[in-house]
Formats: sequence, structure tokens, C-alpha cells
Amino acid sequence: MLIRDAEIWDGPRADLRLADGRIAAIGCLSPRAGERVVEAGGGALLPGLHDHHIHLAATAVARQSVRCGPPEVCDEAGLAAALARPGHGWLRGIGYDERIAGMLDRGQLDTLCRHRPVRIQDRTGRMWFLNSRAIEVLLDLAAPPPGLERIGGVWTGRLFDEDSWLRSTLSASPPDLAQLGSDLAQAGVTGVTDLSPANDSATLDWLAQERSSGRLPQNCLVGGTHGLAEATYAPGLACGPYKLHLHESALPDIDDVVARVALAHRQQRVTAIHCTSETELVFALAVLRAAGVSHGDRIEHAGIATDELIAQIVELGLHVVSQPHFIEERGDRYRETIARSEWPWLYRLRSFLDTGVILAAGSDAPYGGVDPWLGIRAATTRLTRLGKPIGAGEALSAEAALQLYLADPADLARTRTIAVGQPADLCLLDRPWASARTRLHARDVRATWIAGRLVNDRVDQAPFERGLRAEPAA
Repeated sequence: MLIRDAEIWDGPRADLRLADGRIAAIGCLSPRAGERVVEAGGGALLPGLHDHHIHLAATAVARQSVRCGPPEVCDEAGLAAALARPGHGWLRGIGYDERIAGMLDRGQLDTLCRHRPVRIQDRTGRMWFLNSRAIEVLLDLAAPPPGLERIGGVWTGRLFDEDSWLRSTLSASPPDLAQLGSDLAQAGVTGVTDLSPANDSATLDWLAQERSSGRLPQNCLVGGTHGLAEATYAPGLACGPYKLHLHESALPDIDDVVARVALAHRQQRVTAIHCTSETELVFALAVLRAAGVSHGDRIEHAGIATDELIAQIVELGLHVVSQPHFIEERGDRYRETIARSEWPWLYRLRSFLDTGVILAAGSDAPYGGVDPWLGIRAATTRLTRLGKPIGAGEALSAEAALQLYLADPADLARTRTIAVGQPADLCLLDRPWASARTRLHARDVRATWIAGRLVNDRVDQAPFERGLRAEPAA
């Protein structure tokens, strides 16, 4: 395939030939007989974007669930309306915010919906709220787990940190990733890093099936359990970090965690540690000091990072994967619930880059939206949905924000480029970068290639449609 007259990211305006999954030539190139030609018309051609932190299964399942939090649901009446759906099987809600009706219990949910089993996940993803019918169904299938709360001998309907128990009890099958894979491709995403902590060899089997079927076109770095180091990987899949998910309310034994990190290092794997709070970050830094740091060890989220903690991250040589879009998506809640003095420490960007920290970005979907352009745009504005600023000094240029999604997933210190011999994972915009940088929107993505295969195109545009016709050799 020949891409003609593209504005190459960080390079000249030129033609590119793709062959055998890679970039075969760059320059002033003539079409070969029968060669498929895409007329870029001076549109910016970028390395394909990479989502450095996503949960594929949870995101696909969330799309089949009922939204129970802002902006769709903002009060108890809205929650009642969301649950008032016909049917008798399970109703699964997501994104519940305690500001709507407090910490739900079975009694409240019975009032809202009694005739069918209901489970609602809170916005953090750590807790489920169950109505009486749901508790009956689950306990008919399995013994109660430790995380099912009981007070005074009565089940409250609150289930803490028991996703694995829920999945096994309900014999849930892994979801189809076709729609999610398509949506990512339409946004120019050519690769993802799945960082679900429970990922294991069964996860790899499922992802291999999704890729071989074409439902998941993106390349995937798979992080998770220690067992991933011994697994066999299908094409397009690779072993990612050992994932450690910290919870401030129940921090694990530090010696045990140090041993787990050391084991990951012996497996030649980096460690990715979930840290949304200051306490979790302090704990993670202590763990890495004790275990020793391997190149590429990373802090996920770094939701609150003071200058002192950033200095320690620099000293240890750690990488950080942030979620810039959380400022837009969650910023108004942050302004209500977090002390004003802490706002400058939230999801910092510029401070990390200015101190030399290797920084990348991911969606954390389903706990954030999957659109990387929202993250890029939010990184440049630092505005909430209501237009309120948070940490304006942390804003980045459009170019620096885009770079957060261009890092090599196997080594965040390396930026992927468009060069001869590189994988043909590409994102073509419908306009030059000078115009696109003022918009930063997914609708400007015109085409996406993964390993040289066109996985997304916007044939609604006549010039592009003409470009897809084969042209004779000059």
C-alpha cells in the first residue's frame, strides 16, 4: 500500500510505502501497478496511539451495563429511572457515586428494584451493591466470600473487592471485544496495555482468540500476575508488567510486597504499582526502595504527588503513567471533595516532565473514557467539565500531550517514530497538525493501520474514497 503526500510526524511531507507489516520506504514514491493508494492530502500522519493503561474485559462489559452515576445519573430519582428497566434477569449498573444516595444497601435497592437481581458497581470499581434478590441468587450458587458484608447477622448488600468471586460464581464468559476494538481503531489507537491485576494464562487464551478472530485488532501488552512470565504468547500479545494494586484502606504487609516485586524483577519484568492516593504512593516508594528498582518500574496514576514525592520518583528513576482526562471527567468532584490546597498535586504532568520523569498516559477504562484525544485535550487545558481549572501550571503543549500516547509500551523512555523498518502502526488525520492541534478530536482521525493493515477508514470523505482505488504505475 502507498500513502501519498502525508505530513509525517516530526518529519517531512512525503509518501510512504507499507509492506509486510512495516514501513518499506519513505520519499517521493510512484505507485506500482495494482498498488492500493491512499491520498493523504497533507494530513498529519502519526505513529499509532497507545493506551498505556486499560482494562479490556471490564470496559467491554461496562458497555453492556446501565450507567448509575454522573453525568447520566445525578440524583436518587435518576437512579430509580435507570433501574426501572423491563426484564427479569440480572441488571448490572456501573459508575455509582455515593453523592447520589449515600452508601447503598440492600434495603435501598429493594425499594428501587425488587423483582430482579441487581448489582451496582461504585465509581472506584472496588465495591458492589446488591439487592436482596441478587444476594439470594449468589448464595444459592456459592458460599459467601469474606468481602460480603454482614452486620448483626444480616447481609447489608455491600460486596468489597470480590470481582473474582462474582465472575466464578456467575460463570461469566469473557466478553466480545469487537466493538471496543473498533472504537479504539477509530480513535487511532493501535496498541493497548491491559493492566488488570488478575490477568493470567486464561486471559491470554481469551485475548489470543479475540485477536485471531479480528475482533481485537490492537497489539496488546498484557500485565498482571507473576504467572504471565511463564505463559506462551500468540502474535500481537506480549508479556507486560507485574501489576500491584494498592488500597489505602488495607495496605498489605510490606515485606510480602517487597518479595513479590523482587520476584517480578527476577522474571525480568517491571512492576506497575497502582497509586491514586498520597498514602499509597508513599507506601509504593518504600517498597521499591527495599526491593530495588529495575529500569521501567512504574507508578500507575500518581493521583496525588507532592513535590517531595516527585523528587523521590526522580531519585529512584521511576516512570509514571497518568490519566490526564480525569481532570475533565472527575475534576468537578475533586473540587468538591478534595482540599483546595491539594488541587495543584492532582494528576500532575508538567512537573513530572520538567524534573525528567518518563511520563506516559492511559485511559484506565472503564473507570475513564477510552478516547485518547480527550486525554490529550485535557492535558492542554486542565479544565473540568464545568470549565473550572485544576493545576493550570501542569498543562502541556499539544505536542507534549500527544507524546504521552506515543511511548513504546515495552520501554516508556523510547518514543515510537515513523521510519523505514518500523512497524506500520499508523494514524492519519484529515488535516495538517497545525490545524489538528487546535482541535485535538478523534473525529479528525481519517485512517488507522496496524501492522500495515487498514483497520479503520472514513470512506465518507470523497477524496479518501478516490484514494483507495488502485492507480497504474507512472
